[in-house]
Amino acid sequence: MSQKPVGGPPGEEEVDWCLYQLNGTTEFEVSEADIISTVEFNHTGELLATGDKGGRVVIFQREPESKNEPHSQGEYNVYSTFQSHEPEFDYLKSLEIEEKINKIKWLPQQNAAHSLLSTNDKTIKLWKVTERDKRPEGYNLKDEEGKLKDLSTVTSLQVPVLKPMDLMVEVSPRRIFANGHTYHINSISVNSDCETYMSADDLRINLWHLAITDRSFNIVDIKPANMEDLTEVITASEFHPNHCNLFVYSSSKGSLRLCDMRASALCDKHSKLFEEPEDPSNRSFFSEIISSVSDVKFSHSGRFMLTRDYLTVKVWDLNMETKPIETYQVHDYLRSKLCSLYENDCIFDKFECAWNGSDSVIMTGAYNNFFRMFDRNTKRDVTLEASRESSKPRAILKPRRVCVGGKRRKDDISVDSLDFTKKILHTAWHPAENIIAIAATNNLYIFQDKVNSEMH
Repeated sequence: MSQKPVGGPPGEEEVDWCLYQLNGTTEFEVSEADIISTVEFNHTGELLATGDKGGRVVIFQREPESKNEPHSQGEYNVYSTFQSHEPEFDYLKSLEIEEKINKIKWLPQQNAAHSLLSTNDKTIKLWKVTERDKRPEGYNLKDEEGKLKDLSTVTSLQVPVLKPMDLMVEVSPRRIFANGHTYHINSISVNSDCETYMSADDLRINLWHLAITDRSFNIVDIKPANMEDLTEVITASEFHPNHCNLFVYSSSKGSLRLCDMRASALCDKHSKLFEEPEDPSNRSFFSEIISSVSDVKFSHSGRFMLTRDYLTVKVWDLNMETKPIETYQVHDYLRSKLCSLYENDCIFDKFECAWNGSDSVIMTGAYNNFFRMFDRNTKRDVTLEASRESSKPRAILKPRRVCVGGKRRKDDISVDSLDFTKKILHTAWHPAENIIAIAATNNLYIFQDKVNSEMH
């Protein structure tokens, strides 16, 4: 594959990516609580939410186009910040429950308010985000401070009026879905029926109704009668974008199971099993670890599934179970380094993957603050870097190259000098435009194509 910029829709010019925004601090010592643990655009792309290890959720809102410059969209500015989860202690099991936000999912907007689900290891919460820019004044029975007046002093009646005030964004918890999981929640997914969602932990998947907090339906249970017989765990799950009865879940053995809730209430028997036979010549001690699927995403069209394992991203066609239709090497140069990556636990890192709006380009993260893009039409790929040093605002990102031995070109980086503490695990792509959000430790980078950015 050639190192050319990628990201454009079919038949259009290649995309030059440039840094549009950078949110975060430059401190050398990063507080653990500030590390971003999830990134998610809403359905229009106007809002962007991040969750961190300190249990906080930060919502960014895109500034509307200005009257002076029509067609130009503004930056993403902080819209609201709130504490979603607090650390807890399970006294029955003597376990600390971290406040870290594992996943955020937006609900389709039904009215002026926005709603999102956030989850830590055990508890899912539904939040409502509303705006207030007017306040009522002129009450008959209350004074300016809101205290009740003495009724004997009320001699005349007036009609209360709404007066403008500074915009206030209020975030309130609407529902708390607790006690549904024995093991750690790894994913949540909102159904296309907009009434239900599912949550998955290592061994079970539950179906919830958004209005009911005290019960959920267990739809997948892979827990063996004897835990010593356990051979695999659930790593991720997602609902189909169009068919409310279909969902997929991935496993630590590298397989995908597509389930149909019309077939039975308990979907232990899958409708389709997507699995690639292992090449015996590549078999090693690390084979099972690196084949574990860390993320699965349906394409917007619903026809394909994208999966990420340690070294590759794969595209699967829902109509073909035997093997993926496309396989892309993310960082094949690490194949010879698996032993040291096992020793420093990096081999267990869970990288996410994302589709662009037209399902023609896929994106995923790597080490050294690198992230990768693969164009499915041109078969071009590119390595880009999210770093303060190499990203000047509005400057086009230069493709990076990792060299393995042999001759090194001027800007090449040696595989031995990669920084494995800097990793891009969490990424998101705007649903309709070439705008991407990349979480690098405690910094949120927003890149967009040069064409768009020059209009702004």
